[in-house]
Amino acid sequence: MSASIRVAILCASLAAGVVIAAPAVAAAPVCRADDGYAAAFDGRRTFRWKPQGLAAARTEAKGGAAYQALIARADKALAGPVYSVVDKSRTPPSGDKHDYISMGPYWWPDPAQPNGEPYIRKDGEVNPERNTNAFDAGRMDAMAGAVEALSLAYYFTGKDAYATKAAQLLRTWFLDPATRMNPSMTYAQGVPGRTPGRAEGVLDTYRLLRVVESIGVLAPSKALTAAEQKGLEVWFGDYAAWMQTAPTGQQERAARNNHGLWYDYQLAAFALFARQPDLARSVLAGVGKARIDPQIEADGKLPEELARTKALHYSYFALEPLVGMAELGPCVGVDLWNYKGPKGQGIRAAFDHLAPFVGNEAAFPYKDLKPEDATKEALPLYDLAARAYGDAGFAAKADLIAKSTPAAQSRLIIAPYRK
Repeated sequence: MSASIRVAILCASLAAGVVIAAPAVAAAPVCRADDGYAAAFDGRRTFRWKPQGLAAARTEAKGGAAYQALIARADKALAGPVYSVVDKSRTPPSGDKHDYISMGPYWWPDPAQPNGEPYIRKDGEVNPERNTNAFDAGRMDAMAGAVEALSLAYYFTGKDAYATKAAQLLRTWFLDPATRMNPSMTYAQGVPGRTPGRAEGVLDTYRLLRVVESIGVLAPSKALTAAEQKGLEVWFGDYAAWMQTAPTGQQERAARNNHGLWYDYQLAAFALFARQPDLARSVLAGVGKARIDPQIEADGKLPEELARTKALHYSYFALEPLVGMAELGPCVGVDLWNYKGPKGQGIRAAFDHLAPFVGNEAAFPYKDLKPEDATKEALPLYDLAARAYGDAGFAAKADLIAKSTPAAQSRLIIAPYRK
Protein backbone atom coordinates (compact mmCIF):
# COMPACT_ATOMS: atom_id res chain seq x y z
CA MET A 1 0.00 0.00 0.00
CA SER A 2 1.47 3.34 -0.99
CA ALA A 3 1.99 5.62 1.96
CA SER A 4 0.40 9.00 1.92
CA ILE A 5 -1.44 9.83 -1.27
CA ARG A 6 -4.56 8.13 -2.52
CA VAL A 7 -7.36 8.72 -4.93
CA ALA A 8 -10.58 7.12 -3.97
CA ILE A 9 -14.38 6.62 -4.42
CA LEU A 10 -16.29 6.44 -1.21
CA CYS A 11 -19.20 3.99 -1.10
CA ALA A 12 -22.18 5.08 0.98
CA SER A 13 -21.45 2.57 3.68
CA LEU A 14 -17.80 3.65 3.89
CA ALA A 15 -16.80 0.02 4.24
CA ALA A 16 -13.05 -0.29 3.79
CA GLY A 17 -11.67 -1.35 0.45
CA VAL A 18 -8.78 -1.39 -1.95
CA VAL A 19 -7.11 1.97 -2.31
CA ILE A 20 -5.49 3.17 -5.50
CA ALA A 21 -2.33 5.16 -5.07
CA ALA A 22 -2.06 8.34 -7.12
CA PRO A 23 0.44 11.17 -7.33
CA ALA A 24 -0.19 14.63 -6.00
CA VAL A 25 -1.18 17.18 -8.60
CA ALA A 26 -0.08 20.76 -8.88
CA ALA A 27 -3.15 22.83 -9.61
CA ALA A 28 -6.53 22.15 -8.07
CA PRO A 29 -9.60 22.62 -10.25
CA VAL A 30 -12.24 25.05 -9.08
CA CYS A 31 -15.77 24.10 -8.02
CA ARG A 32 -18.04 26.84 -9.35
CA ALA A 33 -21.20 26.85 -7.23
CA ASP A 34 -24.07 24.96 -8.84
CA ASP A 35 -21.99 24.21 -11.95
CA GLY A 36 -19.52 22.26 -9.85
CA TYR A 37 -16.37 21.11 -11.63
CA ALA A 38 -18.02 21.02 -15.07
CA ALA A 39 -15.75 23.68 -16.57
CA ALA A 40 -12.63 21.72 -15.63
CA PHE A 41 -14.13 18.28 -16.19
CA ASP A 42 -15.38 18.22 -19.79
CA GLY A 43 -18.90 19.09 -18.72
CA ARG A 44 -19.07 16.58 -15.88
CA ARG A 45 -21.00 18.45 -13.20
CA THR A 46 -19.63 16.94 -10.00
CA PHE A 47 -19.23 18.67 -6.65
CA ARG A 48 -17.03 16.41 -4.52
CA TRP A 49 -15.59 14.06 -7.11
CA LYS A 50 -12.49 15.85 -8.34
CA PRO A 51 -11.42 15.89 -12.02
CA GLN A 52 -7.73 15.43 -11.29
CA GLY A 53 -8.36 12.70 -8.75
CA LEU A 54 -10.39 10.65 -11.19
CA ALA A 55 -7.97 11.33 -14.03
CA ALA A 56 -5.05 10.12 -11.93
CA ALA A 57 -6.94 6.99 -10.93
CA ARG A 58 -7.84 6.27 -14.56
CA THR A 59 -4.20 6.60 -15.58
CA GLU A 60 -2.64 4.62 -12.76
CA ALA A 61 -5.21 2.05 -11.75
CA LYS A 62 -5.98 0.19 -14.94
CA GLY A 63 -5.40 -3.51 -14.54
CA GLY A 64 -4.84 -3.30 -10.79
CA ALA A 65 -6.86 -5.02 -8.07
CA ALA A 66 -8.98 -1.96 -7.31
CA TYR A 67 -9.78 -1.45 -10.98
CA GLN A 68 -10.76 -5.09 -11.38
CA ALA A 69 -12.97 -4.84 -8.30
CA LEU A 70 -14.72 -1.81 -9.74
CA ILE A 71 -15.32 -3.46 -13.11
CA ALA A 72 -16.65 -6.57 -11.36
CA ARG A 73 -19.15 -4.43 -9.47
CA ALA A 74 -20.17 -2.64 -12.62
CA ASP A 75 -20.55 -5.85 -14.62
CA LYS A 76 -22.76 -7.26 -11.90
CA ALA A 77 -24.90 -4.12 -12.04
CA LEU A 78 -24.95 -4.27 -15.85
CA ALA A 79 -26.47 -7.75 -15.72
CA GLY A 80 -28.62 -6.97 -12.70
CA PRO A 81 -32.15 -5.65 -12.26
CA VAL A 82 -33.54 -2.16 -12.20
CA TYR A 83 -35.00 -0.99 -8.91
CA SER A 84 -38.21 0.83 -8.03
CA VAL A 85 -40.07 1.72 -4.87
CA VAL A 86 -43.24 0.25 -6.38
CA ASP A 87 -41.68 -3.24 -6.20
CA LYS A 88 -42.01 -3.56 -2.42
CA SER A 89 -44.49 -6.02 -0.96
CA ARG A 90 -45.92 -3.58 1.60
CA THR A 91 -48.15 -0.61 0.77
CA PRO A 92 -47.42 2.68 2.60
CA PRO A 93 -50.11 4.24 4.82
CA SER A 94 -50.85 6.67 1.98
CA GLY A 95 -51.92 3.80 -0.25
CA ASP A 96 -49.38 4.96 -2.85
CA LYS A 97 -46.50 2.59 -3.54
CA HIS A 98 -44.55 5.49 -5.02
CA ASP A 99 -43.99 6.64 -1.43
CA TYR A 100 -40.76 5.36 0.12
CA ILE A 101 -41.11 3.34 3.33
CA SER A 102 -38.53 1.93 5.72
CA MET A 103 -38.32 0.74 9.30
CA GLY A 104 -36.11 2.14 12.05
CA PRO A 105 -32.99 -0.04 12.19
CA TYR A 106 -32.81 -0.55 15.95
CA TRP A 107 -36.44 -1.47 16.62
CA TRP A 108 -37.50 -5.03 17.44
CA PRO A 109 -40.70 -6.92 18.27
CA ASP A 110 -41.54 -6.81 21.99
CA PRO A 111 -41.57 -10.44 23.20
CA ALA A 112 -43.95 -9.40 25.98
CA GLN A 113 -46.64 -8.47 23.45
CA PRO A 114 -48.73 -11.07 21.53
CA ASN A 115 -48.06 -9.46 18.14
CA GLY A 116 -44.75 -7.86 19.12
CA GLU A 117 -46.13 -4.35 18.94
CA PRO A 118 -45.29 -1.69 19.80
CA TYR A 119 -41.70 -2.49 18.88
CA ILE A 120 -38.94 -1.75 21.40
CA ARG A 121 -35.54 -0.15 20.80
CA LYS A 122 -32.19 -1.92 21.05
CA ASP A 123 -29.61 0.74 20.23
CA GLY A 124 -26.89 -0.51 17.91
CA GLU A 125 -28.61 -3.80 17.07
CA VAL A 126 -30.05 -3.79 13.54
CA ASN A 127 -33.29 -5.71 13.00
CA PRO A 128 -32.89 -7.65 9.71
CA GLU A 129 -36.59 -7.10 9.03
CA ARG A 130 -35.60 -3.62 7.85
CA ASN A 131 -33.81 -5.11 4.86
CA THR A 132 -36.64 -7.32 3.60
CA ASN A 133 -38.64 -6.74 0.42
CA ALA A 134 -41.38 -5.12 2.49
CA PHE A 135 -39.30 -1.94 2.70
CA ASP A 136 -37.28 0.30 0.37
CA ALA A 137 -33.97 0.96 2.19
CA GLY A 138 -32.13 -2.02 0.74
CA ARG A 139 -33.56 -1.34 -2.70
CA MET A 140 -32.43 2.30 -2.63
CA ASP A 141 -28.98 1.26 -1.47
CA ALA A 142 -28.68 -1.29 -4.28
CA MET A 143 -29.78 1.28 -6.86
CA ALA A 144 -27.31 3.91 -5.61
CA GLY A 145 -24.43 1.44 -5.49
CA ALA A 146 -25.18 0.21 -8.99
CA VAL A 147 -25.38 3.74 -10.43
CA GLU A 148 -22.08 4.63 -8.78
CA ALA A 149 -20.27 1.54 -10.06
CA LEU A 150 -21.65 1.90 -13.57
CA SER A 151 -20.84 5.60 -13.87
CA LEU A 152 -17.27 5.05 -12.71
CA ALA A 153 -16.82 2.05 -15.00
CA TYR A 154 -18.03 4.23 -17.86
CA TYR A 155 -15.48 6.88 -16.91
CA PHE A 156 -12.63 4.36 -16.64
CA THR A 157 -13.43 2.37 -19.78
CA GLY A 158 -15.43 4.66 -22.03
CA LYS A 159 -17.90 1.84 -22.69
CA ASP A 160 -21.35 3.26 -23.37
CA ALA A 161 -23.12 0.14 -22.06
CA TYR A 162 -22.29 1.14 -18.50
CA ALA A 163 -23.71 4.64 -18.96
CA THR A 164 -26.80 3.27 -20.69
CA LYS A 165 -27.61 0.97 -17.77
CA ALA A 166 -26.94 3.72 -15.22
CA ALA A 167 -29.35 6.00 -17.08
CA GLN A 168 -31.98 3.23 -17.11
CA LEU A 169 -31.67 2.87 -13.33
CA LEU A 170 -32.00 6.62 -12.86
CA ARG A 171 -35.07 6.87 -15.08
CA THR A 172 -36.76 4.02 -13.26
CA TRP A 173 -36.12 5.33 -9.75
CA PHE A 174 -36.60 9.06 -10.28
CA LEU A 175 -38.40 9.84 -13.55
CA ASP A 176 -40.73 7.20 -15.03
CA PRO A 177 -44.29 7.99 -13.85
CA ALA A 178 -45.00 4.28 -13.46
CA THR A 179 -42.03 3.53 -11.21
CA ARG A 180 -40.60 6.77 -9.77
CA MET A 181 -40.20 7.52 -6.09
CA ASN A 182 -42.13 10.48 -4.75
CA PRO A 183 -39.60 13.09 -3.48
CA SER A 184 -40.47 12.75 0.19
CA MET A 185 -39.62 10.57 3.19
CA THR A 186 -42.85 10.79 5.16
CA TYR A 187 -42.87 7.06 5.92
CA ALA A 188 -39.14 6.52 6.43
CA GLN A 189 -37.86 4.73 9.54
CA GLY A 190 -41.32 4.05 10.92
CA VAL A 191 -41.77 1.82 13.95
CA PRO A 192 -44.52 -0.84 14.00
CA GLY A 193 -47.10 -0.03 16.65
CA ARG A 194 -45.65 3.43 17.27
CA THR A 195 -45.43 5.66 14.20
CA PRO A 196 -45.59 5.34 10.41
CA GLY A 197 -42.54 7.56 9.96
CA ARG A 198 -39.94 9.47 11.95
CA ALA A 199 -37.63 12.44 11.48
CA GLU A 200 -34.69 10.05 11.57
CA GLY A 201 -35.90 8.67 8.25
CA VAL A 202 -34.46 11.68 6.43
CA LEU A 203 -31.08 10.04 7.04
CA ASP A 204 -32.01 7.24 4.63
CA THR A 205 -31.42 9.49 1.61
CA TYR A 206 -27.72 9.86 2.38
CA ARG A 207 -27.50 7.01 -0.13
CA LEU A 208 -28.39 9.49 -2.86
CA LEU A 209 -25.34 11.68 -2.26
CA ARG A 210 -23.23 9.43 -4.48
CA VAL A 211 -26.01 9.38 -7.07
CA VAL A 212 -25.77 13.11 -7.79
CA GLU A 213 -22.00 12.79 -8.29
CA SER A 214 -22.52 9.78 -10.56
CA ILE A 215 -25.00 11.70 -12.71
CA GLY A 216 -22.30 14.28 -13.33
CA VAL A 217 -19.78 11.65 -14.43
CA LEU A 218 -22.24 10.33 -17.01
CA ALA A 219 -22.60 13.68 -18.82
CA PRO A 220 -20.34 13.03 -21.86
CA SER A 221 -22.17 9.79 -22.66
CA LYS A 222 -25.43 11.62 -23.47
CA ALA A 223 -27.20 8.57 -22.01
CA LEU A 224 -29.49 11.05 -20.29
CA THR A 225 -31.28 13.60 -22.44
CA ALA A 226 -31.30 17.28 -21.52
CA ALA A 227 -34.92 16.89 -20.44
CA GLU A 228 -34.04 13.91 -18.23
CA GLN A 229 -31.14 15.79 -16.67
CA LYS A 230 -33.52 18.64 -15.92
CA GLY A 231 -36.04 16.17 -14.51
CA LEU A 232 -33.45 14.80 -12.09
CA GLU A 233 -32.54 18.31 -10.97
CA VAL A 234 -36.23 19.06 -10.41
CA TRP A 235 -36.64 15.85 -8.38
CA PHE A 236 -33.81 16.79 -6.03
CA GLY A 237 -35.08 20.36 -5.82
CA ASP A 238 -38.51 19.04 -4.84
CA TYR A 239 -36.93 16.78 -2.25
CA ALA A 240 -34.92 19.70 -0.83
CA ALA A 241 -38.17 21.64 -0.53
CA TRP A 242 -39.81 18.71 1.26
CA MET A 243 -36.87 18.52 3.68
CA GLN A 244 -37.38 22.15 4.66
CA THR A 245 -41.17 22.17 4.96
CA ALA A 246 -42.35 18.71 6.08
CA PRO A 247 -42.79 18.23 9.86
CA THR A 248 -40.36 15.30 10.00
CA GLY A 249 -37.86 17.22 7.87
CA GLN A 250 -38.00 20.17 10.25
CA GLN A 251 -37.63 17.85 13.24
CA GLU A 252 -34.55 16.27 11.68
CA ARG A 253 -33.06 19.69 11.07
CA ALA A 254 -33.41 20.37 14.81
CA ALA A 255 -31.49 17.20 15.77
CA ARG A 256 -28.43 17.91 17.88
CA ASN A 257 -26.42 14.84 16.94
CA ASN A 258 -25.17 13.28 13.69
CA HIS A 259 -28.71 13.43 12.26
CA GLY A 260 -28.57 17.23 12.14
CA LEU A 261 -25.19 17.08 10.43
CA TRP A 262 -26.44 14.62 7.82
CA TYR A 263 -29.49 16.80 7.27
CA ASP A 264 -27.32 19.81 6.47
CA TYR A 265 -24.95 17.82 4.27
CA GLN A 266 -27.77 16.37 2.20
CA LEU A 267 -29.61 19.66 1.88
CA ALA A 268 -26.46 21.49 0.74
CA ALA A 269 -25.47 18.80 -1.77
CA PHE A 270 -28.96 18.37 -3.20
CA ALA A 271 -29.39 22.14 -3.43
CA LEU A 272 -26.20 22.46 -5.48
CA PHE A 273 -27.35 19.69 -7.81
CA ALA A 274 -30.78 21.33 -8.10
CA ARG A 275 -29.09 24.63 -9.07
CA GLN A 276 -29.91 26.40 -5.83
CA PRO A 277 -26.47 27.69 -4.78
CA ASP A 278 -27.85 30.36 -2.45
CA LEU A 279 -29.54 27.66 -0.37
CA ALA A 280 -26.37 25.59 -0.29
CA ARG A 281 -24.31 28.62 0.74
CA SER A 282 -26.77 29.49 3.51
CA VAL A 283 -26.68 25.95 4.90
CA LEU A 284 -22.89 25.63 4.82
CA ALA A 285 -22.27 29.12 6.21
CA GLY A 286 -24.36 28.22 9.25
CA VAL A 287 -22.65 24.92 10.05
CA GLY A 288 -19.96 26.45 12.25
CA LYS A 289 -22.19 28.12 14.81
CA ALA A 290 -25.21 25.85 14.45
CA ARG A 291 -23.47 22.46 14.38
CA ILE A 292 -19.76 22.55 15.20
CA ASP A 293 -19.97 24.86 18.22
CA PRO A 294 -22.60 22.83 20.11
CA GLN A 295 -21.65 19.36 18.88
CA ILE A 296 -17.85 19.32 19.18
CA GLU A 297 -16.17 20.10 22.47
CA ALA A 298 -12.90 22.00 22.82
CA ASP A 299 -10.97 18.73 23.13
CA GLY A 300 -12.62 17.29 20.02
CA LYS A 301 -15.12 14.98 21.68
CA LEU A 302 -18.61 14.66 20.17
CA PRO A 303 -20.69 14.16 23.33
CA GLU A 304 -23.97 13.22 21.61
CA GLU A 305 -22.21 10.36 19.83
CA LEU A 306 -20.36 9.20 22.94
CA ALA A 307 -23.69 8.45 24.61
CA ARG A 308 -24.46 5.72 22.05
CA THR A 309 -23.73 2.00 22.38
CA LYS A 310 -21.40 2.32 19.37
CA ALA A 311 -19.64 5.51 20.41
CA LEU A 312 -16.55 5.16 18.23
CA HIS A 313 -18.61 4.29 15.17
CA TYR A 314 -20.95 7.22 15.70
CA SER A 315 -18.07 9.63 16.28
CA TYR A 316 -16.83 8.83 12.79
CA PHE A 317 -20.38 8.76 11.45
CA ALA A 318 -20.76 12.35 12.64
CA LEU A 319 -17.42 13.35 11.15
CA GLU A 320 -18.39 11.99 7.74
CA PRO A 321 -21.00 14.66 6.93
CA LEU A 322 -18.76 17.35 8.42
CA VAL A 323 -15.98 16.30 6.05
CA GLY A 324 -18.50 16.16 3.20
CA MET A 325 -19.63 19.71 3.91
CA ALA A 326 -16.04 20.90 4.24
CA GLU A 327 -15.43 19.45 0.77
CA LEU A 328 -18.50 21.24 -0.63
CA GLY A 329 -17.58 24.52 1.03
CA PRO A 330 -15.23 25.82 -1.69
CA CYS A 331 -18.09 25.57 -4.20
CA VAL A 332 -19.82 28.46 -2.40
CA GLY A 333 -16.91 30.18 -0.66
CA VAL A 334 -17.24 28.62 2.81
CA ASP A 335 -14.20 27.25 4.71
CA LEU A 336 -15.28 24.60 7.23
CA TRP A 337 -11.99 22.73 7.38
CA ASN A 338 -10.42 25.61 9.30
CA TYR A 339 -13.45 26.79 11.25
CA LYS A 340 -12.83 27.22 14.99
CA GLY A 341 -15.52 27.96 17.52
CA PRO A 342 -15.06 30.18 20.58
CA LYS A 343 -13.59 27.26 22.55
CA GLY A 344 -11.48 25.93 19.70
CA GLN A 345 -14.15 23.54 18.43
CA GLY A 346 -13.59 22.31 14.92
CA ILE A 347 -13.21 19.41 12.55
CA ARG A 348 -9.45 19.31 13.19
CA ALA A 349 -10.04 18.98 16.93
CA ALA A 350 -12.32 15.98 16.37
CA PHE A 351 -9.68 14.23 14.25
CA ASP A 352 -7.02 14.99 16.85
CA HIS A 353 -9.21 13.45 19.53
CA LEU A 354 -9.89 10.24 17.61
CA ALA A 355 -6.48 9.69 15.99
CA PRO A 356 -4.80 8.05 19.03
CA PHE A 357 -7.35 5.23 18.90
CA VAL A 358 -6.58 4.18 15.33
CA GLY A 359 -5.09 0.72 15.77
CA ASN A 360 -5.78 0.96 19.49
CA GLU A 361 -9.57 0.84 19.47
CA ALA A 362 -9.76 -1.11 22.74
CA ALA A 363 -8.39 1.94 24.52
CA PHE A 364 -11.33 4.10 23.46
CA PRO A 365 -12.85 5.03 26.85
CA TYR A 366 -16.49 4.81 25.80
CA LYS A 367 -18.83 1.95 24.99
CA ASP A 368 -18.78 0.45 21.51
CA LEU A 369 -20.34 -2.90 20.72
CA LYS A 370 -17.86 -3.53 17.91
CA PRO A 371 -14.89 -1.16 18.30
CA GLU A 372 -12.79 -3.31 15.96
CA ASP A 373 -15.19 -2.44 13.11
CA ALA A 374 -15.41 1.27 13.77
CA THR A 375 -12.10 2.68 12.56
CA LYS A 376 -12.08 1.01 9.15
CA GLU A 377 -14.99 3.31 8.23
CA ALA A 378 -12.67 6.27 8.74
CA LEU A 379 -10.06 5.47 6.07
CA PRO A 380 -11.29 8.04 3.52
CA LEU A 381 -11.86 10.58 6.28
CA TYR A 382 -8.22 10.48 7.42
CA ASP A 383 -7.11 10.61 3.80
CA LEU A 384 -9.06 13.81 3.21
CA ALA A 385 -8.02 15.34 6.54
CA ALA A 386 -4.38 14.62 5.71
CA ARG A 387 -4.77 16.59 2.50
CA ALA A 388 -6.78 19.42 4.01
CA TYR A 389 -4.33 20.02 6.85
CA GLY A 390 -1.10 18.82 5.23
CA ASP A 391 -0.82 16.43 8.16
CA ALA A 392 1.53 13.46 7.79
CA GLY A 393 0.18 11.99 11.02
CA PHE A 394 -3.32 11.72 9.58
CA ALA A 395 -1.86 10.19 6.39
CA ALA A 396 -0.09 7.60 8.53
CA LYS A 397 -3.37 6.78 10.27
CA ALA A 398 -5.01 6.22 6.90
CA ASP A 399 -2.17 3.90 5.89
CA LEU A 400 -2.45 2.00 9.15
CA ILE A 401 -6.18 1.47 8.66
CA ALA A 402 -5.69 0.31 5.08
CA LYS A 403 -2.95 -2.15 6.02
CA SER A 404 -4.65 -3.58 9.08
CA THR A 405 -8.18 -4.02 7.74
CA PRO A 406 -8.87 -7.40 6.09
CA ALA A 407 -11.87 -5.89 4.28
CA ALA A 408 -9.43 -3.55 2.54
CA GLN A 409 -8.67 -6.41 0.19
CA SER A 410 -12.28 -7.34 -0.50
CA ARG A 411 -13.93 -4.36 -2.17
CA LEU A 412 -13.18 -1.06 -3.82
CA ILE A 413 -13.52 2.26 -2.19
CA ILE A 414 -11.64 4.48 -4.42
CA ALA A 415 -12.83 7.76 -4.54
CA PRO A 416 -12.37 10.77 -6.59
CA TYR A 417 -12.59 13.19 -3.74
CA ARG A 418 -8.87 13.95 -3.96
CA LYS A 419 -7.62 17.18 -5.44
